[in-house]
Formats: sequence, structure tokens, C-alpha cells
Amino acid sequence: MNFKRIFLLVLDSVGVGEAIDADNYGDKGANTLGHIIEKTNLFIPNLSKLGIEHTLSMNNSESEAYYTIARPKNIGKDSLSGHYELMGIESKGHYKTFNNQVLPRDLLENIAQKVQMPIIGNVVSDSKKVINQLAKRQEETKSLIIYTTGDSNLIVAANEAVVPVNKLYEYCETIREITTREEWKIASIIAQPFKEVDGKYQETSDDRRYTLMPSNKSVLDILKGANLQTISIGKVADIFNNHGITKIIKASNNNEAINKLIDIMDKNFEGLCFANLNDFDSMYGHSRDINGYKNALESLDVELPIIINKLNIDDLLIITADHGNDPTMPNYNHTRENVPVLLYSRSFTESGQLEILDTLADIGATIADNFKLEKPWFGTSFLDKLK
Repeated sequence: MNFKRIFLLVLDSVGVGEAIDADNYGDKGANTLGHIIEKTNLFIPNLSKLGIEHTLSMNNSESEAYYTIARPKNIGKDSLSGHYELMGIESKGHYKTFNNQVLPRDLLENIAQKVQMPIIGNVVSDSKKVINQLAKRQEETKSLIIYTTGDSNLIVAANEAVVPVNKLYEYCETIREITTREEWKIASIIAQPFKEVDGKYQETSDDRRYTLMPSNKSVLDILKGANLQTISIGKVADIFNNHGITKIIKASNNNEAINKLIDIMDKNFEGLCFANLNDFDSMYGHSRDINGYKNALESLDVELPIIINKLNIDDLLIITADHGNDPTMPNYNHTRENVPVLLYSRSFTESGQLEILDTLADIGATIADNFKLEKPWFGTSFLDKLK
């Protein structure tokens, strides 16, 4: 069975239980979706019909879609390693992580010298808390706020009235160059502008992510090389440094990303539309906001019938995640978890549980196989299991 259009929807950080090696990451017992269900009255009937709750137990239950879980294989539990793995890029090296610890003093001194700006912050926390605590001081000192939410990221925040957005991007490009060095090899440098609105500080949608270059050709590169469309919605293009992308569509939040996805579904194209819904992670996972996470899942569930109704007979919808971010855990960073994999098409005559995938890369391999293209760096196609 082959499909003309594939829609890959990543629910950023919606993990479904601890990975085999979770203890190595300090994440024993993590279960993002399971704990939200346990702590709230989560109501997601449409996702449930597709089998998302069955991925928590893998108990071979009936569903309207194929469902399974994928075990992470790449080292790390950040968006970079997860998205790379989805697109068949194997990451064997360690990025520098900052779980429960501040950024190295020598790194910050080097950054301050290069950008010629004072630096404040250097904490492990969520963005909303850091910006609200330090915004006034940033204005007074004309400085940059630098912090991490844990894992392998360094966030540079500034009031756009103090540091223009384009200047903030320049600073982040400089920091990206500095942090390619082995002793400071960080997966993602994130520019986060904010502004004051009615006396409150709000992050703007002009955030930009500067990642390390992919080590190998991705499924996106393979598709683009075959003159197929590769449409990015949300932060996907930033993660891959725009490589292998034919169309970039920005989205400031989940609702905008979903609306952009629905718009694209009305277009005639052949290839892949790769969308990321980042609010689960950035707005609610890192801030440990259980009810906010619940509400975001329910908001997606309301929109899901519209997405499904837009599918043509020869379309495939894949819903998955890149890692976990259990809001019941005590720190601010991601959690090493298995991810759900739901597959739906109007052309399916069967549905139900698939075998567990040994790596997220099996999804990318299946996409490449669908278009009869070369195999990615790693991963095994399960296209023949879809009937």
C-alpha cells in the first residue's frame, strides 16, 4: 500500500512511558500521558479512538487506526535527537546537558566577551518564570538573559525593545559558533524575544532555534532529492537547519500550527508534510503545568476530526512524539520515554496493534519506502504491515 501524501504530526514531548534505559537519564517511572490521565480527568475521545491510550499498556485492543510505540535509540532526550531519529539520522555522540545544573562559567565568560554584552540569569528553569523574574533587570542593565530548561539547550532571551530581534539572532549565531566546540557542544541555541504587553511579559513568535548540522542525509533530504515536497510546519525547519525542506511554514503555537496543517491539506502535492506541535513541551512540560498540558491535549482532540476529514483516500496520517516531558517529575527537563505511533488512512481495511518499533527511525524508513526511495541511515520500514 502506497500513499501520495503523508502527514507526520509530532506531539512534542507526549511520551507514553519510561524507555528501557530511562534510569540512565534519571527518569525512572516517567510517563507523560499516563500521569496526566492519572492526575486529571483528561477527555480525548478522538485520540482514544485511534488507540493512543492503548500505547500505555500495549494490550492488543481494538482501535480505528494502527497503533504501537517506538523506543528511542539515539543518545539524548532532546528535540534534536528525537527529530533526527525520526528522519533516520543516527546520533551516537553526547551533547552537553545541564540537567539540574547551571551553564559553565567559562562558557558564559567566553560568550560575554564575543558578543560584548553583560549576561544575567544562568539558571535551570522554565522560560515564563525566568523572563518574568529578570525582565526588569534586563532592561536596566541592557544585558542578555541566558538560561537552560535542562537537557542540551541554551536559551537567550531579551526584550525586543532593548535588543532588536535581528540583533538577538546575530548574538545567537555567534553563540552557536562557540558551542560547536567539543567542550561546549550544545544541541540547540534558542533565541527567545519577548515584549511587555499590559504590564506583563510575553514571549513572541519570533523565536528561532540554531541547531547542530545533521551528521548524515535525512529522509527529508532523500525526499527533496526525488523532487517530492517536504513541507515544514512549526520548528521542524529550524531543527534541520532548513536542510531537506521545500516549504517552511512558521507557527507560534499549537492552534496556529493546526490551522496551517488544515490549510495545507487542501493543497495538491506529493510528498511529506511534517508538523510539530510545540506547546505541550515549551508551555506546559517544562513549566510542570499538568492542567495546561491536559487542556492542550483536549484542544488538539477537538481539532482531530477536521484533520481526519481532510484526508484523501491515498493520504496517510502519522501521529507520534519526539521524547517525553512528564509534568509530574520534579525538575524542568525532558524525560526519556517511548513515544506513541498512530497511523490512520481512509484506505485501510485493517487496524489494531503493530509490533513495537525498536527505534523512531522506523517511521522515517517507512516514509522513504512508501515513495520507493533509498533507505535512510538507519531504521526498518513497516509499510508492508499496513493493510
